[in-house]
Order: sequence, then C-alpha cells, then structure tokens
Amino acid sequence: MYALRQWSVRHARGLNAFYQVFESALVALHPFCKRVGYERLERPVAAIERRVKGLLFDCRMCGQCVLSATGMSCPMNCPKNLRNGPCGGVRANGHCEVLPQMRCVWVAAVAGSARIEGGRDALAAVQPAVDRRLQGKSSWLRVARERAERAAAGGAS
Repeated sequence: MYALRQWSVRHARGLNAFYQVFESALVALHPFCKRVGYERLERPVAAIERRVKGLLFDCRMCGQCVLSATGMSCPMNCPKNLRNGPCGGVRANGHCEVLPQMRCVWVAAVAGSARIEGGRDALAAVQPAVDRRLQGKSSWLRVARERAERAAAGGAS
C-alpha cells in the first residue's frame, strides 16, 4: 500500500485531471442520482470509493476528501490526523516522528501539490476539522451533489 501511495503522489497531476473529469460526470448525473435517491446510492458508491481510494491513497474514508488540495497525499494517513500541515516533528530526512519508517504525509503533499496546477494555493487553504459524522460516507457523492446544487442555484461550480 505504501508504495502505491507514493506512486499516487508522483502522479498527482494525472490523477487530479482524471478526478476533475470524474467529478464533472457525477455532477452531470445529478438528476439521475436525485431521482434514485442519494441515500440509496450512498452504500454502493461508498463501497467502490473505499476500494479505489483505499488502493491508490490508503484512504481512511473520512467523508471529506481533500486529496486535490494535498497533492494526492491523504492527510488522514498522518498518525496524528493533522489536516493542515506537518506537526513540527518531521525528521530532517522528511520522515514522520511517530512512524520513522514512513515519509511525512505533508512532505509528500508539498511534492504532490507542486505537480498540480494551482496545487500550492490549494495546499495553503485551511481545511476545517474532520466531521466524524461523515466517516465512512462517500465524499464523491457529497461533493458532486453540493456542486450540482450550487450550479442549479446560480452559484459558482
């Protein structure tokens, strides 16, 4: 898993581009999803999301994915679950103070965000604390639904 997680950071640009297309497709499916019911789709979509993102990013299914803002390095892999940068205990070699064999997820995030257009700006944005009520839920569905509803209300997409 760890090697695939590092591969994902090295290929952040392509994975982010793929996700942007995928998200747009989900937004386009909003009328269908609304008819079927997002609640009914939650379980099967979350199961697929868990497998895909678990494989590529060692995803913890927090329900509030910020991979595009963190260079495809999941901050939930940080032993301290820090969502807004490293803890200050990063070793000189860029490894974690808690798990010395693991590269700090935030060192990886900086490297990955450099590969994504606008990634440095996205990395600088402060992320809200994790809402544990969303644990295990599909962030794909939540983000697509919110984006589609904003667009329908005339807001920015």
